[in-house]
Amino acid sequence: MPVLWITNARIIDPSAKRDATGDLFVRDGLLVDSLGSADKKAAKKIDARGLVACPGLVDIHVHFREPGQTHKETIGSGSRAAAAGGFTTVVCMPNTTPVVDNVGTIQFIKDAAARDAVVRIYPTGCITVGQKGEQLAPTGSLQRAGVVAITDDGHCVQNNELMRRALEYAKMFDLPVMDHCQDDALTHDAAMNEGVMSTRLGLRGWPNAAEDVIVSRNVILSTYTGAHIHLQHISSKYSVEIIRRAKARGLRITAEATPHHIAFTDSALATYDTNFKMNPPLRTEADRQEILAGLRDGAIDCISTDHAPHTVDDKDREFDFAPFGIIGLETALPVCLDVLVRQNKFKLPHVIDLMTRKPAQVMKLSGGTLAAGAPADITLFNPDEKWHYDAKAGFSKSSNSPWHGQTLTGRVKTTLVAGRIVFNDGKIVA
Repeated sequence: MPVLWITNARIIDPSAKRDATGDLFVRDGLLVDSLGSADKKAAKKIDARGLVACPGLVDIHVHFREPGQTHKETIGSGSRAAAAGGFTTVVCMPNTTPVVDNVGTIQFIKDAAARDAVVRIYPTGCITVGQKGEQLAPTGSLQRAGVVAITDDGHCVQNNELMRRALEYAKMFDLPVMDHCQDDALTHDAAMNEGVMSTRLGLRGWPNAAEDVIVSRNVILSTYTGAHIHLQHISSKYSVEIIRRAKARGLRITAEATPHHIAFTDSALATYDTNFKMNPPLRTEADRQEILAGLRDGAIDCISTDHAPHTVDDKDREFDFAPFGIIGLETALPVCLDVLVRQNKFKLPHVIDLMTRKPAQVMKLSGGTLAAGAPADITLFNPDEKWHYDAKAGFSKSSNSPWHGQTLTGRVKTTLVAGRIVFNDGKIVA
């Protein structure tokens, strides 16, 4: 493993409140304070003039579809898309085929990651057997097998008593519970946000209340159990306020927002483009503004992509029958730079924090820092470079992106994992 010397970078490390031009040094896959003269002579130099160097991005909500749906994505292809987007660590959801409710499937994923992945892959396990919401999965066995959280993502547990017991077990094993907040009774056959636009388009509406009710339920259950509940892809302005109040009370509640929920509203669905169909749905400008406020004041802890690949045939159907979800790993950074930094005047270190230290902290992962002794997971990007995004030419096996064909600003140039360059100038190196 070569010694590396990254020079002339704008180094942003939120964990150390560092934002200054300088150099980074890597030896044996770890960041070090300095190199000796012999190491400097032998080091591979990377001139990062004009680039930002930050901790490798961390995404705690992706769907890599393996096992069982490898025509949409694999752990290998998903990890390459992650590297191209500057992500060095991702947390995979368990709604594969079969679902991840047993030790054998976890081992399959870990073996596939060790064989095929170019970034760090962490698995999650199911809350309930088969994600059916009827019987608890073996939480202790899943934890010992290596999951970093449990979740029935995509299938919110509707039974409050079952969820309470799941939280009690999760707390025993020090596991976060990630919840996709959706009251099924309020969303039957719903295709988009309930409001003026759904009425105009003749599509069944999905009210904010479907999210708000479950967010409230989870706050109450966290109060009872003391368990850590992470609320996924928050989309409702009312939910943001519920979360804000829960945090003021000191509850163990964390939450995430997605790039698509901060970038778009339900007006984007005016042409029935199924690449804007997602779960939870795009909502109103008032909801979008409150999510931005939550990211600004800490009510929402981090940004996650909810990267959800689907084939062209899956998406090329009547709007009601097309699946929910979009890909997002390769576009997340430029979208967040545009929406948060350029449009809403967030400081760049704050945005980097939302995509590195904060998500790592939520899931108790080892990323999100450039401190000496930490693994050298580093992302180099040009915040001002404009580029044309062609989803069909990307690294994901799927191309269901609402940003396809657009010019984006901000481009990842190099991604390093444990001091090894895995992506550089548009190509996978590993």
